[in-house]
Amino acid sequence: MTILDTLNQIASYLKEVNLLSTFVRLFLAVLLGGIIGMERRRKHQAAGFRTHILVCVGSTLAMITNQYIFTYITHGVGDPARIGAQVISGIGFLGAGTILVTGKQQIKGLTTAAGLWASAAMGLAIGIGFYSGALIGCLFIMVVITYLHKFDEVFYKRSHIVNLYIEIDGLPRFKEVLAYLRANHKEVSSVDLVRSKNSDIESMGMFVTISFDAKQDEQGAIENIRALQGVTFVEELNW
Repeated sequence: MTILDTLNQIASYLKEVNLLSTFVRLFLAVLLGGIIGMERRRKHQAAGFRTHILVCVGSTLAMITNQYIFTYITHGVGDPARIGAQVISGIGFLGAGTILVTGKQQIKGLTTAAGLWASAAMGLAIGIGFYSGALIGCLFIMVVITYLHKFDEVFYKRSHIVNLYIEIDGLPRFKEVLAYLRANHKEVSSVDLVRSKNSDIESMGMFVTISFDAKQDEQGAIENIRALQGVTFVEELNW
């Protein structure tokens, strides 16, 4: 028997539901989920080391249970992916809990929520014995959340498009501010008027997307908007 045959036998054994494969799968879930969680904790996110481990272990155990039921209880009758499908849809409530809108109207936690969802999918792969998919998936998840944000920032800075939240001291100022924006910028789009969180009942907020010319100083332009009469607050949004 060659080494390759031995490895194939081990791999086949680990794809079955037994004591060794269950231990290996859950240990791998702790390891890979912990790797993702450590990166999130390093950036002081709400869902960190333990949360990602629990999500990955939970989804792994759900998939092992699904395989056990399909193999030993129903003897191949039924849907072998039913529990896994519920995990994918059900993890949304946990991801939603990590997303929040700050007092400055910035949305935080989207990447962490997506990481939890990806960790659940990774756990399902481990749970069914798709070890190579889980390992490669973990590698790509780590690359995305650790390094690609730098490319995202570069593209954002070169886009010459800025999302702003502007508070004005009353509805009559809305037309004046909007006219100024349209007169001094290349393009103004996605204008939404909302009730401000300011205690002043007359205060209004507006979300607006502005396109700048390549040679235009973005920070200087934002300061000019902040200096407009009737404008009480201006914040650049990073979505």
